[in-house]
Amino acid sequence: MIAALQGTVSGLWLDRAIISAGGVGFLVYATPRLLGELRLGEQTSVSIAMVVREDALTLFAFPDDEERETFETVRSVTGIGPKTALALLAVHSPADLRLAIQTGDVKAIQRVPGIGPKTAQRVLLELGGKLVEPVTAKPGKATDAGNKNRTQVVEALVNLGYQSKAAEAAIDEVLTERGTETISDTEVPDILRATLRSFGAKR
Repeated sequence: MIAALQGTVSGLWLDRAIISAGGVGFLVYATPRLLGELRLGEQTSVSIAMVVREDALTLFAFPDDEERETFETVRSVTGIGPKTALALLAVHSPADLRLAIQTGDVKAIQRVPGIGPKTAQRVLLELGGKLVEPVTAKPGKATDAGNKNRTQVVEALVNLGYQSKAAEAAIDEVLTERGTETISDTEVPDILRATLRSFGAKR
């Protein structure tokens, strides 16, 4: 699965771009906000959500993991496809969307093209409790690199079916046993294996 892409912007339109990496040009769809920041011929790094269907494989690009994860969460709403989820993020930032969900602001959701009153109500209903503030590390607990590596382990565990909170707690236990609070680049696979073993030992 493609989760991130780093390369040269070789094509740019109002709703999509081509990012060339490793001799391959990847067509990605994105919000006007992100596309407005891209420049032809310049390097860029984006987070990717890959939508696979029987007749197509489509890539959606985002400036960071938070926006990509918000996109994936919005797609879980009944009747909301990837294009509508992208349109929602074109109108609202992840923070604005969380606020609209928390306050039940149906009019804010209806400002998104293609979303009517009934769909807006369904968005509020089904996303209630799902969109929460992103988890941030406690001050002084880890370096930026360590935080990034920890996030990789958490995402891997979530992809394997474990709950995010359970994954965080299990990682804390493993790190405490090892007498450290950070995860280096080389330790990511080892920490992931150790955390999986700890889950197995609790069954």
